Amino acid sequence: MKKRILGNTNLEVSAIGLGCMGMSYGYGPASDKNEMISLIRKAFDLGVTLFDTAEIYGPYANEELVGEALSPIRDKVVIATKFGFNIENGKETGTNSRPEHIKQVIEGSLKRLKTDIIDLYYQHRVDPNVPIEDVAGAVKDLIQEGKVKHWGLSEAGVKTICRAHAIQPVTAVQSEYSLWWRRPEDELLPMLEELGIGFVPFSPLGKGYLTGRFDANTKFAGNDFRSILPRFTQEALEANQAIVNLVKKIAEEKNATPAQIALGWLLAQKPWIVPIPGTTKTHRLQENIGGADVKLTVEDISNMNEASSKIDLMGDRYPEELEKRTGL
Repeated sequence: MKKRILGNTNLEVSAIGLGCMGMSYGYGPASDKNEMISLIRKAFDLGVTLFDTAEIYGPYANEELVGEALSPIRDKVVIATKFGFNIENGKETGTNSRPEHIKQVIEGSLKRLKTDIIDLYYQHRVDPNVPIEDVAGAVKDLIQEGKVKHWGLSEAGVKTICRAHAIQPVTAVQSEYSLWWRRPEDELLPMLEELGIGFVPFSPLGKGYLTGRFDANTKFAGNDFRSILPRFTQEALEANQAIVNLVKKIAEEKNATPAQIALGWLLAQKPWIVPIPGTTKTHRLQENIGGADVKLTVEDISNMNEASSKIDLMGDRYPEELEKRTGL
């Protein structure tokens, strides 16, 4: 597995990481814990060194899973987790990035992750009630205390990132980015390049859509997050098939899978981009990791960009109430 550096730092990670959320949360019932521990360790054996989780995934169950899986190889991997929500009676009840809250909840994350330091600690969502300077200051204290190595922001807007970076240099920003969702290209990516901040795209396969596994007849269970997303209505799935057909066409030409092409496209955008596809299946894990070896020429990328720019995708990324939490 090739390696990449996140931002103007010494944080070296595998070119493709592993998003662990779906093992415990978000896409239906939690998977078998022992099977997921084996999957995470298999990912490491295949060269993955960046593992992404959050206290809200479960809640708590995903951090416990990742901590147990990685404890035998803790010094060889990079663990990223996230703070920023109130959790009451097992449910998320709104954002909370007050400094005293951050310094309280990190203790739980450290315990669940079976570690004494978090490699990359993200604010999960910007808290409109807490100045980002206060958040950055709190994390700066945690870095000075030796509980955090690097910090990042998830789904933050460019102005917020700049303000945060001025207090405590930001190592990485995490947001959705793929051929299916290209808004980060407008303002975010140029700003990250200017400031020397790494980018960690989640949902690099469009929440599974770019793999070509779904069509207009696909139904998502009520406990699958996609069941509430406008882009996954029957009408949108049918209308958006054009982007899948484009990726499939390139995949056939390159003797690769659609997922590998989608990941290869992302990696070709910038050398400081590290996607974190998630999976619960070993063969999908192996397939995704193969995306790092896909050879896409400058002409390939140009052709893909031109073709995809002519496709109007239907449906918002999130329902309105969830979209309000992004890009502040």
